[in-house]
Amino acid sequence: MEVPACGPLWGRVIAGVTRRIERALVTGGMGFVGSHLCELLLAEGSEVLILDNLVTAAPGTVAEFGNRPNLRVDRQDVTEPITTPGPFDVVFHLASAASPQDYLRLPIETLRAGSLGTTHALDVALRDGARFVLASTSEVYGDPAEHPQRESYWGHVNPIGPRSVYDEAKRYAEALTNAYRGHRGANTGIARIFNTYGPRMRPDDGRMVPTFIRQALAGLPMTVTGDGAQTRSLCYVADTARGLLALGRSDHPGPINLGNPVELSVGDLAAEVRSAAGSESPVTFVEAAEDDPRRRCPDITLARRQLSWRPEVALADGLRRTIDWFEENTGIRAAHPA
Repeated sequence: MEVPACGPLWGRVIAGVTRRIERALVTGGMGFVGSHLCELLLAEGSEVLILDNLVTAAPGTVAEFGNRPNLRVDRQDVTEPITTPGPFDVVFHLASAASPQDYLRLPIETLRAGSLGTTHALDVALRDGARFVLASTSEVYGDPAEHPQRESYWGHVNPIGPRSVYDEAKRYAEALTNAYRGHRGANTGIARIFNTYGPRMRPDDGRMVPTFIRQALAGLPMTVTGDGAQTRSLCYVADTARGLLALGRSDHPGPINLGNPVELSVGDLAAEVRSAAGSESPVTFVEAAEDDPRRRCPDITLARRQLSWRPEVALADGLRRTIDWFEENTGIRAAHPA
């Protein structure tokens, strides 16, 4: 079920990647995935400017990132025109609510981030002659009829269902990005990110990994939606960030899947989290979420070939790191003997 670790995270030479990123703009850089991408950029000596309205910021990032050299954080909503002076080498656009709890709470804001926000970020990239990377999502595949999902698959999405505000925002953002590439000459790349987990997830954001961890540590029943047979493929956040960085250095247009091709059921994931947390929490089943995909697993052939990228962190290791972070940073600690 697991992908073994395959060597060091830093210093890897990526085939066909030549762009040096001296200055990067990252929208949504205070969010879960964005903050890890910014860490990679800063570790490589890049100057980073983050634009974020902080509505769904990852816990602790404001304080943690506040005094870093080569980093500037501007509190700004990307649905307003971006006037920040460049030039930038790469614009990474990650600004969006990403968890169901957030985008169901902020439906209009999510659609505006995908439409107006993407327009404004693309305009900055076009202005500066910068590479543009859109953080899209596996949700563009909806409840897929193809398995595993390849980038050529068009998807099976309910355009007016409860998840549509996120799904269609990203589908529109992809279409807009492709139009800027084809009709305005922008150098763009699209990443379709599959389920990602790791440190800095908000305990209350509603996604399954932080929910299971919070419940397991507190000794609460672990709530599995539906029958638990639906599948997901979980990628550790450091691996996802490496993939985004590799796409930023390349000139590949995408879309390119970034995810872990190891598939497991949600019920099995709950058991894995319970074991990693040393918990005796019971597993309970609750009503399935509307339009919840039954299967989700990426084909990452393109990422392997074009970016020399694949996930490196095994599930057991990633869960352990994530649980340790939760215990150290959220005040949620195991309510049972170790």
